Amino acid sequence: MSSELRLKKLRGSGGYVMATVTDEQQMKGNLGGPDLFLAPIGRLDAQKITKHFCNTCEKEFEGPPKIEFENPNEEVAENLILAEKGQYICNSCNSSIAEYREFKKQNEAGEVGVAKPLESQMSSPQVTQSAPQRTEPVQQDPQVTTQPGPATSVASIEGRTVFDENANKIGTAKQVGIDSTQSMVLVITKNDGTEGSIPWSNIKKIGDAILLGKPETAQPGKCSSCGFVNKTGSKFCEECGTKI
Repeated sequence: MSSELRLKKLRGSGGYVMATVTDEQQMKGNLGGPDLFLAPIGRLDAQKITKHFCNTCEKEFEGPPKIEFENPNEEVAENLILAEKGQYICNSCNSSIAEYREFKKQNEAGEVGVAKPLESQMSSPQVTQSAPQRTEPVQQDPQVTTQPGPATSVASIEGRTVFDENANKIGTAKQVGIDSTQSMVLVITKNDGTEGSIPWSNIKKIGDAILLGKPETAQPGKCSSCGFVNKTGSKFCEECGTKI
């Protein structure tokens, strides 16, 4: 594979940067569409970034944005460590241009895709009971039956009641997934029957029920589906078309 650096536009939920990247980094940033994204690439060398654009300022700036990060080395799931989390921040208004998370496996020799919420280790009886449910075709999505690993993860928390930080019931857990920024989320069925997602970082505790911490401050114009920050007053997301 060529190691030649190429100048590319890398998008985030709050803007984009222009940076020189390798072929390997381009592959990480390609999520299947025409655009490249910052989140799956992670932290870039600031010297490789030539410009950045902020959606809030609606302006392009010369040079790199601020890059802030921390290394929590936190065990977030079985065989899965959150090694680093950070964000690219506009030098002018301090708005977030993009966020990223880097995960590592505790056991590199283990199979890929076996990670599941840590609390599932404390509820083995529930896992045992979930096995017969997978034999009932009425209860299963056809896509789940073709992926045994993720199905086990979903069954371990599916149906648990979800409470907010004020102990109010907001819905029931459905499954664990990854959003457009490659961040882990909990998909839930809300009290009104609609579906929603909660950033994994907002989950405070998982036991017989799921308790959330203080939610993140809502960002005006941010799409609930793909995370893209739109202009104030936008009725539909400019990125995915979802109604705001």
